[in-house]
Order: sequence, then structure tokens, then C-alpha cells
Amino acid sequence: MDTVRFILDGKLVEIDDVEPTRSVLQYLREDLRRTGSKEGCAEGDCGACTVVIAELTGDGIRYRAVNACIQFLPTLDGKALFTVESLKAADGSLHPVQQSMVDYHGSQCGFCTPGFIMSMYALYKNNSAPGRGDIDDALSGNLCRCTGYRPIIEACLHMVDYPAPQDNDQDLRKQLLGLRRAAGQSLELERGRYYAPTSVDELASLCQQHPSAQILAGGTDVGLWVTKQLRELPVIIYLGNVSELGQIKSSRDNIEIGAAVTLSDAGDAICAQYPEFSEMFRRFASVPVRNAGTLVGNIANGSPIGDSMPVLIAIKTWVRLRHGDDVREMALEDLYLDYMKNVMQAGEFIEAIEIPARDEHLELRCYKLSKRFDQDISAVCAAFALRLDGDTVNEIRIALGGMAAIPKRALLTEKLLTGGKWDESSVTAAMGKLAEDFTPLSDMRASADYRGRATANLLYRFYLETRSQQPLDSEAVNVFAVPG
Repeated sequence: MDTVRFILDGKLVEIDDVEPTRSVLQYLREDLRRTGSKEGCAEGDCGACTVVIAELTGDGIRYRAVNACIQFLPTLDGKALFTVESLKAADGSLHPVQQSMVDYHGSQCGFCTPGFIMSMYALYKNNSAPGRGDIDDALSGNLCRCTGYRPIIEACLHMVDYPAPQDNDQDLRKQLLGLRRAAGQSLELERGRYYAPTSVDELASLCQQHPSAQILAGGTDVGLWVTKQLRELPVIIYLGNVSELGQIKSSRDNIEIGAAVTLSDAGDAICAQYPEFSEMFRRFASVPVRNAGTLVGNIANGSPIGDSMPVLIAIKTWVRLRHGDDVREMALEDLYLDYMKNVMQAGEFIEAIEIPARDEHLELRCYKLSKRFDQDISAVCAAFALRLDGDTVNEIRIALGGMAAIPKRALLTEKLLTGGKWDESSVTAAMGKLAEDFTPLSDMRASADYRGRATANLLYRFYLETRSQQPLDSEAVNVFAVPG
């Protein structure tokens, strides 16, 4: 039986009898009696359980806030963990983020405060001069019912004004280097059958040996299966220790994103070439969720309301599948068959996705409609990719989420527009054609009528933002009525 090893408060922790689906939060509160971290939602929404995980990256250490309530304890292997109890100095003095929270009256009932502190701590470690936008993003996964957020934001703005504590990053780096597992030294837990391979070949072999195993990446979906649906996962294969899958490779032709690349890193890479994705990425869950979850995991899950798929389909993303030694590739849109069903065989997994390099002639927009700006599930997610030859539509791809059982292209509407003029009359006709492509459902997020009208309006908005005469700034257009 292997041992899960990680660093906590500068000391090595070794656990040799681990239930694979035991959460980090359960371990902290029930085993260590570290009750600063709270359980508010058990689904990664409220942030009361936020902790910071540190791991090696290149020549440095990356500090990231994550939700302890849905992070499985064995995934800490080889990393360092920080909780709110970790921050005070040996002499009992508070860390600057804690002292600032006190001085600017950022806590009232105190239930959510430790989670805010840890999100602030991650921001403090990664940004020496955070602005208001940085703070809003960093706190997007933390909810408070008492303060109204103003004093918390004030505390964030001023936390860098205090004398900086002495960090022991060099010592921590040495400790983390000592925890690294060499190739072939995979973590295997007898209890519950948990495997954490260190190579793609080993991962492929394990998936063949255990074709019904649950593949685990960030756990932002799988964690909820345990906490909310009380599912049992007899066999888990964790791919977060496979270094090849944690890489982003850029070439003249494409961007390749491995299956273990977090949403945070993947989003940065995509937005560098496709800045039109930036607002959508900012609104994609919260920072702690993006720090843990993976882009390929979001794709593999295949939710019809997943925010990544429409824009990736619109820009012609391909997926690379691995089954044993066999590799096959296909367009992302061909991966999905029906609600939560895809073409992957038992034992097959997504190794990476390939996103085409930016075409300077491409017009791209993506829009998210939801009830809240931050951390909300889309009622409609739409992406439009257009190539014009003068004022003639050379190619258009329209991909939508929330309108069908799978992320789906509007093929009939695309056909109507292709080869025609990019003008008011053709777009108006296409707005009506969308109803033939989709038959949306009514649910708690939106009615079918709203979804249909909103999607047509978004197509019209896209036209207004990309028409050749008197182009409109995307910020200037908000709401349109369906003509007629």
C-alpha cells in the first residue's frame, strides 16, 4: 500500500490509509481538527472551504486557491497545503491579509472569512499590486451575506501596504522536489483502488485494465457526484500526475492543450490568441474552480450547458483520443452523440485537444446569457465564427450551448448564410432559420421562448458588430428585439 505525502505548515504529512474520495475538507476538520475551513455548500460554490495548494512549476512554485470540499485528499500527493491556520507567524502575529481584514472590518459573522482570507492569500502570493479587477476575479468564488463586500475589497487593496513576512519558498521548493515521484513510481492505494500514473503509456494501460474506472482530473464535477449524489467510485484513475498531459504546446499551426491542463492555464493560452474569449473565460465558474478543473475535463463531461464547447467548436477544435496504443482524432463537434453520451469506447480517454492558430481574417464572438455575471450557469452560450470575402459570407460556424441535448452547430442556418451577402436581409432570414436548427427546453434557467428569441438576437448582435459599414463596438450593443 502506498502513502499519500504532502507538506503542511512546513512539515511532511504521510497518510497510509486513505479513502480515495475523502475530501480535503473532511480531513482538515475531522482528522486534524482544523475547523477554520468551513463547509457551506459542499459543491465548490460558496468558497467557505477555500484552501491554497502549492506545487512546483518550472523554477518556481505556483500558489492556487481551490475548494477543499470537492478536492479528493489523495490528489494532494506531492504538493503543499495551506489553510487559514497556516498563515500566522511563529510569534503569533497575523499575516498581512489577515491584519488587513481586521483593520478594514472585513469580517462580521466570520463564517466565510477564512475562505476569503485564503483567496486573498493566493492573490497576495501571485500579484504584488492587485487592482480592483484582479480582486473581483480572485474573490469571485467567495460568498458573504454580511458585509456587502466593500470592506473586504478595501482589505484586499491595502493588504500589500503591510510589512511583508519572510517567505520560505526556497525551503518549500526543496521539500516539494523531495516528494516528486520518478517515472514509473505511481501512487496506488489499496483502499478503494486509486491509481495515479506518471506517464501517458501507464495511464492508457490502466484504462484498458479498468475500462469502467472513473477518470479523475480536477474533480470539480466528480467531487459533486460524491458530495451531492453520494455515488461510490470503486476504481479511480487520476491523471494529474502525468506530466505530459499538463503541457501546453504552441506551434505555427495550433495550440495543443493536454488533458491535465487546468482551466486557468488553458484559458490564458486561448485568450492570448483569441481575446474574444476573454470575457467568457472570466465568467467561467470561479477562480478556485478554474484552478482545479481542466478544460479537457469540461469537454469530456459534455454538458449541454458547458461554456467551453461552443467557442471551441466554432474555431474548429479537434480532440485526440487514446485507447491503449491506438490514437484517433476527430472534430470536437463529432465527439457528442446525445445527452451526456459520446463516441468514446470503454477504456478510451481524451489525451489532448488541438486548437487552430488564429486566422487574422476570422471574426469571432462568444456570448453568455445568465442571471448573474459571476459564477452562474448559462441559459444560452453562443459562439459565432465568420470569414468574409468582401461582403460575401465565405464561411460561418454557429455553435450553441443550452439549446439542445449536446453542444451543437446551427447547420441549417449556416447553410442559408454561406455564399450570401452579409447584410440585414440575409441575417434577418437566418434569425428565423435558427428555429429549425433547435428545439430548446424550458427549465429553471430560461424558457424555450426566451432561449429562441435570445439566440436570434445574439446572431443579430454579431452581425451589427461585424458589418462592414459603420461597425459597432461590442460594448455598445446589449439587447435587441426579434424583427417581425
